[in-house]
Amino acid sequence: MRRIAKKYKRPKRPWDSVLIKEEKALMREYGLRKKRELWRAREILRQYRRRARDLIALKDPEAEKILIEKMARIGLLTKASGLDDVLALDVKSILERRLQTMVFRKRVAKSIMEARQMISHGRVSVAGRRTKFPAYIVPAEEEGKISVHGG
Repeated sequence: MRRIAKKYKRPKRPWDSVLIKEEKALMREYGLRKKRELWRAREILRQYRRRARDLIALKDPEAEKILIEKMARIGLLTKASGLDDVLALDVKSILERRLQTMVFRKRVAKSIMEARQMISHGRVSVAGRRTKFPAYIVPAEEEGKISVHGG
């Protein structure tokens, strides 16, 4: 059987009360079911920030342009941004790009948990395709193409 690599890292100090309160607040605000979803968003952000720090050290303008364009496609930055803007991102910016949050912010659902339920039941489509994953990171070009699917 194939072993699948983890897509997140657990916190170094799991019983830190300040961290627990912050995580609970984020989970409530963005309707996350498990802390694993929050840790996965942190890992995505960590990878982008690590890549930006490496590019600052290498001073490779072509690679910088590729990273900024990728993040602009996702909707995290604009094309005129720089590597300092990548380092200034936080977890909330990643969580705002999730399909669950987008559906709630567009007022398709009354609550963040109703948005999650609609997505997991297949009631939401993005660009004409049904999507059943609340953690789907919506690209900027598909942001306006979120709609209710079926009756």
